[in-house]
Amino acid sequence: MSSERYTPLSASALADACAAALGRLRASTPLVHCLTNHVASGFTANVLLALGASPAMVDVVGEAGPFAGVASGVLVNLGTPSGDYPTAMREAVHAANSAGTPWVLDPVAVGSLPVRTPLAVELAGLRPHIVRGNASEIIAVTGAGAGGRGVDAAASVDAATEAALALAQRIGGVAAVSGPVDLLTDGRSVVRVSGGSDLLTRVTGAGCALGAVMAAFAGTPGPGLVTASAATPDGEAVRVVAGIPGSALIAAVASSVTYAVASERAALRAAGPGTFAACFLDDLAGLRPADLADEPRIVVAA
Repeated sequence: MSSERYTPLSASALADACAAALGRLRASTPLVHCLTNHVASGFTANVLLALGASPAMVDVVGEAGPFAGVASGVLVNLGTPSGDYPTAMREAVHAANSAGTPWVLDPVAVGSLPVRTPLAVELAGLRPHIVRGNASEIIAVTGAGAGGRGVDAAASVDAATEAALALAQRIGGVAAVSGPVDLLTDGRSVVRVSGGSDLLTRVTGAGCALGAVMAAFAGTPGPGLVTASAATPDGEAVRVVAGIPGSALIAAVASSVTYAVASERAALRAAGPGTFAACFLDDLAGLRPADLADEPRIVVAA
């Protein structure tokens, strides 16, 4: 009789995996297809360029699908779901799934708004690799709450833990809850990433750009599944799964650590939100892989 045992990566191993992921991203320059909101489009593209990825904002029906099929990663952000945008999003998601392209869903302001809420639930049912949002958005996608006040969260990150676990299990991917301390889960492990600057909340599009960063990391080739054969004390054969470097969880954690480190550095030099945005881009561009190997800010709970 055999079974599979899941062993979560330690904080130290996660930190090393984040550093390696940034190195691979810089080496591969992933092409990130962004169907994002009009308010955040420019800043999102600049964040991706600073990080070392290549952005493309292709949102035309008839083009979104073919482009998603050749992209490294796809972001679907529901910030401004007007006109033909929902059709283009569906087209891109189906093409990404057919091509095996990782995609990220950002359910902006879902919960109380009548157009985007059912759209978010529909798209979440198409198995995104990562769903990223604030606590209220993650709760709303699972149907466990009414959402927040527009893009602002009305619930705490801790209050969204059970919803995040349930969502990750439902999609077979990762739920990423952004807040003062980010919470990321694959439905089994719960990872918290601390740090970052409050000035991020005063720059339009900063949160939306984080979803694109997750798509960039998710679309970066990884070295594959880490497995090993083992046996229990009574002789039962098991296959130990020690984590997947380059997987959705690594991508989400690496993105959160990237944002935390770069925003903290930018805040030290910024006079306010305007200069912070420019400093943040500069510090993203200046990040080295070793800068992400910051174990103390990562906490793992099985």
